[in-house]
Amino acid sequence: MSLNISFKSLLILLPLYFAGACTSSDTPLQQYEHAVEGAFAADISQNGDYSITSSIHHGLSLWDNRNNKLLFQWQHHSAEKNDIYIVRISADNSHALSANRSEFAIWDMHTGRSLGFYQVSDSPIRDIQISANGRYVLYGQVNGKVVHIDLKTGRRLEMPLHSEKVNSVDLSANGLYALSGGNDHRAFLWNSQTAQIIKAFYFRHRVSMVKLEDSGRYAFVADNQKASQIWNLQTGELQSTLIYKARQSIFSSVRFINDGKQLLTGNGTKIIELWDAETGLSQQRWTVTPRKETRPKTAVVYSATLWDGDKIASESSAGFLEIWPLTALKN
Repeated sequence: MSLNISFKSLLILLPLYFAGACTSSDTPLQQYEHAVEGAFAADISQNGDYSITSSIHHGLSLWDNRNNKLLFQWQHHSAEKNDIYIVRISADNSHALSANRSEFAIWDMHTGRSLGFYQVSDSPIRDIQISANGRYVLYGQVNGKVVHIDLKTGRRLEMPLHSEKVNSVDLSANGLYALSGGNDHRAFLWNSQTAQIIKAFYFRHRVSMVKLEDSGRYAFVADNQKASQIWNLQTGELQSTLIYKARQSIFSSVRFINDGKQLLTGNGTKIIELWDAETGLSQQRWTVTPRKETRPKTAVVYSATLWDGDKIASESSAGFLEIWPLTALKN
């Protein structure tokens, strides 16, 4: 199956309560190797049950994290060289997505079966997301366009929202709300069924990361300097701005957890950080383990999530799934 582009619930989490002070850890409780010599990309499911990785030696690998078991290995066509740099798991753990710059593939996580390969020929893919049930796909391109596709009906909505390349996109779990951000210093929240723009966000610098809470109640939008904002989409108001000392922070992963009360971020210098979404204050941080042979000794955090309500799970470019202690403190 080919689609040519030429014209333009879930796990219920118990509340956690944290004190204002930030604690840190660099020693994981558990560590499992998912990619020998490191990974190009990785994603962990919202509840931590599964991981998907893209690596030089193993192509695409789907893991059962609870049993540390390799479930399936995939590849795009018969490619000798793995060039998959984006992987995603749907919010309901039913489908996986993999993408390079010119195509994406959908996989059934229960059977391992390929559900289709789709070509994107007009402009390279910059970022891509998949909805629950694997029905909707959203991707942003170098040419500034954002495309929403209903894989069941074939409907394609192309939104020429950005005047420069798109850096980040996200999709609510039901596929209804789309969020995109780009080099034009703007981000847009819009309805994928009506094409109506719900809210526009304006920044002084390039927008590098956007993220929706799965139900679409909250949004995270950050530029490539120091503006990292959490918005309450029910009220339309800015809820908080992340407070940190660094001159800038570019995030490699972002996820809302604990019913939107907290935010987990990862960056390109080994750091996972937990934030209070109401205040923007840091609560805890962890340092992922780089590979021993890596020079310099660093790693990119690809994905992190809450694990069993009292731990954090992460995947990084080092190729490790790591489980971290989450320090719950009294108010």
